[in-house]
Amino acid sequence: QVQLVESGGGLVQAGGSLRLSCTASGRTFNSYLVGWFRQAPEKEREFVAAITRFGSNTFYADSVKGRFGISKQNTKNTVWLQMNSLKPEDTAVYYCAAGSGIYYSTSTYDYWGQGAQVTVSS
Repeated sequence: QVQLVESGGGLVQAGGSLRLSCTASGRTFNSYLVGWFRQAPEKEREFVAAITRFGSNTFYADSVKGRFGISKQNTKNTVWLQMNSLKPEDTAVYYCAAGSGIYYSTSTYDYWGQGAQVTVSS
């Protein structure tokens, strides 16, 4: 079992930055692919970014490429999502998740955090 807790969400103006953290307890992050997803009101949950078990590969949705960065430190059991140049359309609840398989599919992930609200004002 893995428990995931996100932190770092909040309200920011367009063009600003936030950094989300996802900390795991239970099994360590080097056992899992870790992804970030987001869900805006009345929209489906969508893939944002993912990082492989030892951090050797990262993947991004086209909508955030060049603006967001995902990183991890297995010794701290933590994954971060650095979000720069934020836009109002980035407003959503952001979830971290752990699993193995196809990085962009929600069905890949067995464990989910409770979510962190990110609101970007125009």
